Amino acid sequence: MRSFAWIIGLLLCTVYSVQAQDRVIERPPFLAWSSNSIEIDKIVMGDTVTTLYIKAYYRPKYWIKIATGSFLRDNNGMLYPIRKGVGITLDKEFWMPESGEAEFQLLFPPIPQNVTSLDFSEGDFDGAYKIWGIQLDRNAFYKQKLPKEAVKHKINKKAALPTPKLAYATATLKGKILDYQKDMMKQMRMHIESPASNIHNEQNIIKIEEDGSFQAEVKVTSVTSVALELPFGWVECLIAPNEETSLIINTKELCRRQTHLQKKDKTFGEPVYFNGYLASLQQELASVDIDITLKSVFYMDMYNAIAGKSADEYKAYVLERLPSIRKAIEQSSYSNACKELLNIQVDLAATGKIAMTDRELKSAYIAVNKLNREKANEYFSNTHIDIPEGYYDILKEFTSINTLKALYSRQYASTIYLISFMPNYREILKETLGTNQGPLFDYIRFNELYHSIKDFIPLTADQEIEIKKLSSPAYTEMLTQTNKETIKKIELNKRKSGFTINEAGEVSNEDLFPSILSKFRGHTLLVDIWATWCGPCRMANKAIAPMKEELKEKDIIYLYITGETSPKGTWENMISDIHGEHFRVTNEQWNFLMSNLNIEGVPTYFIIDPEGNITYKKTGFPGVETMKEQLLKTLSK
Repeated sequence: MRSFAWIIGLLLCTVYSVQAQDRVIERPPFLAWSSNSIEIDKIVMGDTVTTLYIKAYYRPKYWIKIATGSFLRDNNGMLYPIRKGVGITLDKEFWMPESGEAEFQLLFPPIPQNVTSLDFSEGDFDGAYKIWGIQLDRNAFYKQKLPKEAVKHKINKKAALPTPKLAYATATLKGKILDYQKDMMKQMRMHIESPASNIHNEQNIIKIEEDGSFQAEVKVTSVTSVALELPFGWVECLIAPNEETSLIINTKELCRRQTHLQKKDKTFGEPVYFNGYLASLQQELASVDIDITLKSVFYMDMYNAIAGKSADEYKAYVLERLPSIRKAIEQSSYSNACKELLNIQVDLAATGKIAMTDRELKSAYIAVNKLNREKANEYFSNTHIDIPEGYYDILKEFTSINTLKALYSRQYASTIYLISFMPNYREILKETLGTNQGPLFDYIRFNELYHSIKDFIPLTADQEIEIKKLSSPAYTEMLTQTNKETIKKIELNKRKSGFTINEAGEVSNEDLFPSILSKFRGHTLLVDIWATWCGPCRMANKAIAPMKEELKEKDIIYLYITGETSPKGTWENMISDIHGEHFRVTNEQWNFLMSNLNIEGVPTYFIIDPEGNITYKKTGFPGVETMKEQLLKTLSK
């Protein structure tokens, strides 16, 4: 018995010894990620398997997927391909429960004990989920120091918000992404909240150097809000003419603040450090934790609250939070400059929401009652929302929107757009603000003329005289320069080829789409339903251009359809750079196509085989690789 007990004890010790060799890392910190939909709760590193315990956070009743090509890569460059999932099947849709949270495990080969960090990747395809620099030694990671340039500047609490200057000149933005790895991304998009730059222009794609540094120069007329679109989040900042704004982007802290599992863990400093133009104010603005948006996190919450309400009830709903927001700003420890700007942003937010009364009430009714496209269009067109006399008098309280300081706000350009939804908005602004002069009115006219020029409608002789009367020479100079560039482009476009304008012909609405396709039967078609005013459409057209050149020997015809919402002159000039067959249909035909083909928005793509069968349909640009894959798949049939 003693011998038997000794053997059992020895076996148990051996088992415990093996188990003790498993290395467990709880909530491992990481450098960056491409999405916050899944997080690593724990890594268990054993002799035979490495297990990642995953927690998923995603929209209820939507699916996520883990690709069979997923792998881990260690800091020595070694790859460890995924073996299987536990609680999830690779390459199969995993549907999220009502809670929006789920758990599963991913199994990989064993990892050597001397490895200090791992990258997780689904592969090199568009939309692949990635986590860079998953740390296996938490203590060493926390001891890492930031560069000396990553400092928080001293804030003068009593300083007033300076009045921004107007000048048509170059603003410089430069910076560095800490812990940058080349496969994170090689470029980023800069979104500019100003008519002075169109976000779809190529100059607003910023190249990232191998050391993570970047630099961009933009012509602007005054202080301008910009946002850098990165895989691991958006970074906002201010730029200004003849000024340099410098950023240090701390990816590990930027991502940590987005997590569910590590949000309360020790910080890695600030997500972004600012130098140069108004550095201390920008650092302060980046840390503001007061919600001044006047809207619910989820639009449906707001729609449920306002559906069926009168205009006055809607206004009361919008304004009910204003006193508490103003109080929170006043009682905060922010500087006087920051407080002043926050109050201006509240004025802009409230103005935009009031201006959208009619549209928001109609949208709420449509959403809550789940009207289909046809009924929604009918409701939107035929329903009258009664706006009482004096309804817009509340705007008298928001006079800060007619000051140059309002230009600091990232909401300024969008608020100008929303204001245009008010009936007779110029008269309303004149009456409520007590004037028809000032920065707001100049900006509105400047904005209108700028976008008209960008739509290939050059200034008239009268408009050329008008722009000289604008209060700022900066606006005049920019409009004059933009007008010259547009006239030059129109002349160049007249000499371009590679595109064909087609007529739809006299056909019924029911026969329209089959008639268009019949002209190209026998070929594989990529049909693009688009509009000139659609930013994603234009961005996608540029992205697809290299693919079209790559597949030029293939039997593919690129067919583009738009409607009368795309101004004829704009369309004619824009398509000169979009090689293919082009159709511009009437409003009636467009509405029929949208309804009959169940098109939910633009861009929408169809791939059609030589026999006329639809093999692929997608609303929203799916990415070049997906588009190419679907085209080749149809060609191979």
